[in-house]
Amino acid sequence: MRIQCVLITEGRFSLQANTIKCKAAVAWEPNKPLVIEEIEVAPPEANEVRIKIVATGVCHTDLYHLFEGMHKEGFPVVLGHEGAGIVESIGPGVTEFQPGDKVIPLFISQCGECRFCKSPKTNQCEKGWLKCSESRFTCRGQKVLQFMGTSTFSEYTVVNEMAVAKIDPMAPLDKVCLLGCGICTGYGAAVNTAKVEPGSTCAVFGLGAVGLAAVMGCKAAGAKKIIAVDINPEKFEKGKVFGATDFVNPKDHDKPISQVLSEMTNGGVDFSLECVGNVAVMRSALESCVKGWGVSVLVGWTDLHDFAARPIQLIAGRTWKGSLFGGFKSKDGVPQMVKAYLNKTVKIDEFITHKMALDQVNDAIELMKHGKCIRTVLKVSPQ
Repeated sequence: MRIQCVLITEGRFSLQANTIKCKAAVAWEPNKPLVIEEIEVAPPEANEVRIKIVATGVCHTDLYHLFEGMHKEGFPVVLGHEGAGIVESIGPGVTEFQPGDKVIPLFISQCGECRFCKSPKTNQCEKGWLKCSESRFTCRGQKVLQFMGTSTFSEYTVVNEMAVAKIDPMAPLDKVCLLGCGICTGYGAAVNTAKVEPGSTCAVFGLGAVGLAAVMGCKAAGAKKIIAVDINPEKFEKGKVFGATDFVNPKDHDKPISQVLSEMTNGGVDFSLECVGNVAVMRSALESCVKGWGVSVLVGWTDLHDFAARPIQLIAGRTWKGSLFGGFKSKDGVPQMVKAYLNKTVKIDEFITHKMALDQVNDAIELMKHGKCIRTVLKVSPQ
């Protein structure tokens, strides 16, 4: 329920929102199922936007936090960072957004003012690192953390305006929500970070949503040969949909995958993208590149282990680099990707294998945990 009172400020009327009670999926502790709870969402403060989340994807990064990446101090928390919704209310100082705007909350900010935002070399944002807004969530009388500044497994969330993208009002929120993470991450890794060239050969390791988006990006960039590498052969047909030309299952070979790819491509691929988040696969992806000019991009997320390679791999002319959110400057890039979808130059529907309600979030997590889906979209609130 939303309750608002009218205030007079500097000679004009403004609306001040009150606390909302709504439904959210709360992770109370690591390695345990999420619990559907009634939470309280405080009003947006200065430079903040409160958003009614309509739909959200379930991403591997949510599972990483729940099962692998965090200790108990990262809980309780509302997960979810791949959502889309409608602005419900705005805090003081917000001029870019109005209630009713369709938006995508962003886990990577773009203030537009810091040295990183002003540089064409990166999509990092210095102010985004520092903002770390206090959570606006409480449940059962205690604070609940917000995940990556977004927390889209809730009917309402509060986000700093520098981490919100206003999108085309015609965009279907239950589709474009996936542009909040996975699709932009993979697609951009190919076109922005690797800078795949027309006529090149590429290898994509891992055919989850991020890997399939990377395949789509390689095709959009004009690659002539796109080799999809995965240990699950059931994903190969889906890979074809996005533009993969060849498929390799490492389990079918008794030699290193880098050697297999080298033999297929006369010495190695021009570009490789690791979309798994496994340090051994990262090394294999690098070693699969041709010496002299091969570029390998780390896309899969992990910070649990160190990664390593022999220096000669780089001395011989290969480049090893990383990509966060596909190199997109978030507030600029996401609306552009939404338009690309509406113009049918970027696929989204083909990523969606399951649709569920927020109450079924644990079922969606199990599907992803066992590799039985590409993306599940949860309906969070009616539009």
